[in-house]
Amino acid sequence: MGRKLDYRWHLRQVMAQREMFSTTDLIAPLKERGVSLSTSQVYRLVCERPERLSLKILMALLDILSCTIDELIEPVEAPSAVRKQAAGAEASIGSLRPRRARVRKVER
Repeated sequence: MGRKLDYRWHLRQVMAQREMFSTTDLIAPLKERGVSLSTSQVYRLVCERPERLSLKILMALLDILSCTIDELIEPVEAPSAVRKQAAGAEASIGSLRPRRARVRKVER
């Protein structure tokens, strides 16, 4: 099986290098390129890692910031999802039971 890849999103850093410190700085330039996004959509685009991104938006960002795709998206190896189990523990959900709460009388 091949290795699993992930990515890092560097839009905020690239914007800062271009002295664009507010997420709303992107709204007008995007609109000029035919991309209409709300302020909350632009905020999520800048501050969070997008799971899906249209090529139209990506091309507009590359044009606005005069950068390459390598500057925005950095491929990295995905962390392995190795889970440790206690010795002799079953992997089924049926073996996971909540512990009964103990009620204690408080004296005043």
